[in-house]
Amino acid sequence: MRVIHLLIGGMVVLVLALVAVLFLVILPGESDGGNGGGSSKLFASDGVGGAVDSEARIELELLRGDIENLQIAIANLEGQLNELRSAQTDNSGILDGAEEIFNNGENDIIDSYAQVVLVADRRNINQGLFVASPKYLIEKLGMPRPDLNDNCQAMTNPRLKNILVTEQVGPIRVSMLKPAADSLARVFENIRKADPDLYDRINTAGSLCVRRIRGSKNSVSTHSFGLAVDLNIDGRLDTLGDGKTQLGLTILADFFNTEGWVWGAAFSREDSMHFEVSKKQLDEWIAQGLL
Repeated sequence: MRVIHLLIGGMVVLVLALVAVLFLVILPGESDGGNGGGSSKLFASDGVGGAVDSEARIELELLRGDIENLQIAIANLEGQLNELRSAQTDNSGILDGAEEIFNNGENDIIDSYAQVVLVADRRNINQGLFVASPKYLIEKLGMPRPDLNDNCQAMTNPRLKNILVTEQVGPIRVSMLKPAADSLARVFENIRKADPDLYDRINTAGSLCVRRIRGSKNSVSTHSFGLAVDLNIDGRLDTLGDGKTQLGLTILADFFNTEGWVWGAAFSREDSMHFEVSKKQLDEWIAQGLL
């Protein structure tokens, strides 16, 4: 029993230490002189809108993941302690159980970008950006084609078809409406400048797919309008709806947010491979005559 108590006590100390480190990592830096305001060392001050110090950003996300993993481990150990009290068993199996918790192999720094982590505060990560509903998209742009089914089909709406492009955009090839493709190119260029290692590992699971949302009668997905793209790291697909994502995608999300895109990790059913143009950005393009 005493071993379990010591383990729990030690892990609580580790959680507090990690929280302290996390706080220090995200503290604003020194004032930059004339503007009277500090800037976080994790973010660019030149308008790029993403992480300049990729190593620091990776460390930050790993620390967040470690804190949540330690909290889960503490809860597991407390459960084991309660079971042992009830059964009045000895301590022979306690250390083996603790080793299983710690030796889970998820924090391999060699493969950090593709590492799966929990999405911290995922419901608030889009910072005030919201999706355009299917009804709103149809109202503003019209149906991408009159007949929809569960399979990807060609776009026939003349207005949209005239600005549909299929081209290489950064590390991937996409079919999208031109304003979205141009915006995606800016996102990727900023990533390439800030984090070329991550840029080289970006892969896609598709962009344009004119179909109804599966399970609906005639609701259209944002992919049907060429305004969304699914991304992953190293071609490894994310597990839909598990509240977790690849570490590299959490870094990409900041760049997309700056460009006015919504990250699907915040959806009620987490879809962290999915990035789509926000309603705010869509309205700006319409006002500019780009759509």
